[in-house]
Amino acid sequence: MATIQDTEFTAIDFESAGVRPGGTDVPVQVGLGVLVGGDLRLDLGFQSLIASPEPVTWRARKVHGITDADLEGAPSMPELWPTFKAMLGGRWVVAHGAATEKRFLRAFPFHGFGPWVDTLKLSRAIDPDLPSHTLGDLVVHYGLLKGLVDAIPGFRWHDAYCDAVASLVLLRHFISKLALGSESPEILLSADDAPFHQRKAARRLR
Repeated sequence: MATIQDTEFTAIDFESAGVRPGGTDVPVQVGLGVLVGGDLRLDLGFQSLIASPEPVTWRARKVHGITDADLEGAPSMPELWPTFKAMLGGRWVVAHGAATEKRFLRAFPFHGFGPWVDTLKLSRAIDPDLPSHTLGDLVVHYGLLKGLVDAIPGFRWHDAYCDAVASLVLLRHFISKLALGSESPEILLSADDAPFHQRKAARRLR
């Protein structure tokens, strides 16, 4: 049986141009991080700006700081396909609130990436009583921020690569906290929070 410890994960995060009235949201930056055998493989990470057919809204620019000028000469989504295929194919895919990432990857119909592990859903199952389950608040709550800042020079939120790596750090924390390394990765897909509460109870009894 394959275990979580044996499973390779790639986290993905997109930053977007924002939505204008009558327009469609599109990606302007992607970040990909890799977790293998419980180790963050920062040497395998990837980040890129993405050419946008839509101008970046003022609101989006205030969040991630990316301007229309920054996107000049950036590759398009189709041009990034070989990278997506190489980094996501054959690995479990991780995202915090995966709906946006799944939507933007529809640029590649029938890509077949997955299974998907949503760390937002995991956090709500594992610690449902927390006041916030945003990625940033969870990282701070679990004391993981210093490790991220030390690992990634210039770390900042709403940078696609930084957020992707942060979701992997969060996933690794949950795996360690509940001693899930020897479990099947299928447990990470459970919509029912009972398996996680059972693991928490077992840990308290040891």
